[in-house]
Amino acid sequence: MGREAECTCNWSGTSATVKALVEPPELILRGGLKHRIPFAAMQRVRTDGEHLRFDFQGEKVSLTLGNALAAKWVQYLTAPPPSLAKKLGITRETVVRMVGKPDDDALLEALAAAQPSAGSGPGHLILARVNTPTDLSRALKSTADQLDRGVPIWFIYPKGKGHPLSENDIREIALPTGIVDNKVAAVSSNLTAIRFVKRRNAKST
Repeated sequence: MGREAECTCNWSGTSATVKALVEPPELILRGGLKHRIPFAAMQRVRTDGEHLRFDFQGEKVSLTLGNALAAKWVQYLTAPPPSLAKKLGITRETVVRMVGKPDDDALLEALAAAQPSAGSGPGHLILARVNTPTDLSRALKSTADQLDRGVPIWFIYPKGKGHPLSENDIREIALPTGIVDNKVAAVSSNLTAIRFVKRRNAKST
């Protein structure tokens, strides 16, 4: 979950009460001022007493958050972004089974940090690269034994509208099989992912 706060925002001399949300990779302002500010575009992010201050596209912005929260937000906003491998839960010890073709550079880089699983053997994590409902159904069928044993699965699919598979489609097909979604992650500019795990108290087949 992202961080959020009701606060006063001063945007180059214009002040308003806003709801500020830290939703990586953006800082979102709603209310009296509305902006979406990518972390990567924020410059000179710093604290000034109770204020969080930064520059954005030539504008000077401050949020009145209080001393403690301003310091925490500065630390969060300036921290290096987590790698895709970390977001997916992949370490050097993680044995990953890949279903489908890993056709994205970011995905290939994340997989390079893991131990590949041989064939359909056991593993700690499943990554399923899917484009259509048929791909998804096949991935569920081929990994059913692992899913039944509690191995998590990430379904990785094209982001945005106009594709044959959406997040709602994935839930509609996957939930009846006894697994439930509990996390999402951006993979790249083209792909996104949603993770499913065995539902608590689900009966083994």
